[in-house]
Amino acid sequence: MILRSKKFNNCQNGSTFATMSFLEEIARRRTFGIISHPDAGKTTLTEKLLLFGGAIQEAGAVKSNKIKKSATSDFMEIERQRGISVATSVLAFHYKDKKINILDTPGHKDFAEDTFRTLTAVDSVIVVIDVAKGVEEQTKKLVEVCRMRNIPIIVFINKLDREGKDAFDLLDEVEQKLGFTVTPLSFPIGMGYDFQGIYNLWGKRLRLFNEANKTRISDAIDFDNINDPSLSDHIGDTAANLLREEIELVTEVYPSFDREAYLAGQQQPVFFGSALNNFGVQELLDAFIEIAPQPLPKHSAERLVDPKEDAFSGFVFKIHANMDPKHRDRLAFIKIVSGTFTRNTPYLHVRQNKKLKFSSPNAFFADRKEVVAVSYPGDIVGLHDTGNFKIGDTLTAGETLHFSGVPSFSPEHFRYINNADPMKAKQLAKGIDQLMDEGVAQLFTLDLNGRKVIGTVGALQFEVIQYRLEHEYGAKCTYENLNVFKACWVEAQESGDADFKNFTQTKAKFLAKDKEGQLVFLADSAFSLQMTKDKYPQIAFHASSEF
Repeated sequence: MILRSKKFNNCQNGSTFATMSFLEEIARRRTFGIISHPDAGKTTLTEKLLLFGGAIQEAGAVKSNKIKKSATSDFMEIERQRGISVATSVLAFHYKDKKINILDTPGHKDFAEDTFRTLTAVDSVIVVIDVAKGVEEQTKKLVEVCRMRNIPIIVFINKLDREGKDAFDLLDEVEQKLGFTVTPLSFPIGMGYDFQGIYNLWGKRLRLFNEANKTRISDAIDFDNINDPSLSDHIGDTAANLLREEIELVTEVYPSFDREAYLAGQQQPVFFGSALNNFGVQELLDAFIEIAPQPLPKHSAERLVDPKEDAFSGFVFKIHANMDPKHRDRLAFIKIVSGTFTRNTPYLHVRQNKKLKFSSPNAFFADRKEVVAVSYPGDIVGLHDTGNFKIGDTLTAGETLHFSGVPSFSPEHFRYINNADPMKAKQLAKGIDQLMDEGVAQLFTLDLNGRKVIGTVGALQFEVIQYRLEHEYGAKCTYENLNVFKACWVEAQESGDADFKNFTQTKAKFLAKDKEGQLVFLADSAFSLQMTKDKYPQIAFHASSEF
């Protein structure tokens, strides 16, 4: 292994860090995702992390699903209008000499496949939970994916300034519903109308909530000994006595923090706060940069790849068309797994078995991008793409690797798509082609009549596609309902045999080709699918195209 030294520019203030070795650069990086049920305050928390990190001067206010100022990470126009995140945002900033990469994911279940793919590119996760609603359905599903991969998880219980559940009841709910072993690293002083602040168990500090000026955080007050009588001077006798009782209970009931258990996914630290009011966020951020993992090894089909290896490798976990609609640019998001990614250096595109080089690899700050010369393991790089990449593709310095765990999804909703403006047929075709590459939906062309069918995982995706076609490509479309139960990719042993010919003739009106030209059977019911499987046992029907 070669230890290299690189100069690293801090894009926030233009200063240059001292020369660092390759291993020191890796140790500086923290790449994590933020997940939650919709409306738990995930995007607001992302904003406030950026605010405390000095990356932005003021945050957008996301309140009651209406955006007063558009949130920095919700850069797509439809996100500003709907007040929800519909695509993963990639943001980077520096804090206390650490390079932090945040992936803010959609919370809505109709966009869950984007979140699931994003979770393959993170080294840890913060789960946001609403103090009033507790653990919700989408949170459970996303946490299950994290648990399957043993991703280290921190819990942030949000909206403490609102009336909600008791802190201990919430901790019990998190343990029972999510299967966590929690350890509180901060604890609230009161809740809702009685909320006075937070005691930081991690740093032994008290931080008081200023009701009159919610956007300004009080200076932290050090309390090495919570039994110090002067505590009452700050929060009153009643609150001070209750806090002492609760902290004593916390230390007796919950295990002390064990970083190794946290990194192994066996223990989950919990922080309390109010992201909208900037409260408890700095405690979370300060602890996060100390305990969260640096870039971790990743499994490939061939072997385990370590970030400290000298040779570059990375994989595509997201594709986004029209990051800047004025320039019609299409970007492939690459998570760097090992080595360094250097501008204008040829790398092997494993699936296509050809070398590509990139003159302007981008680092991200929501919708703002800047060209970077060198990127390190843990970093997310955007590569301008003319159609070479698919989600899950691998780039390496030359070795053939296939990174595992990037999921593909079988559509659950199907509609015919029609051109509503015959003068814009080319724009519609181009728009559909590029949006399908993002993985938000799949396109099927019926063999019988050539009609186009869109298949999505969530019904809300149809609205997003329609909106983006009009506003990014100038094309209008309409939909017609189509009765399809499931799309199954067809794999026949011999495409020329009599049974296969019989199948294609009998089921002709249910057959289509996907974007890659593979044969797909659009079954209209579970019964029909099972009957077809029974009648043609030599034909395999797959739930996704990755077989």
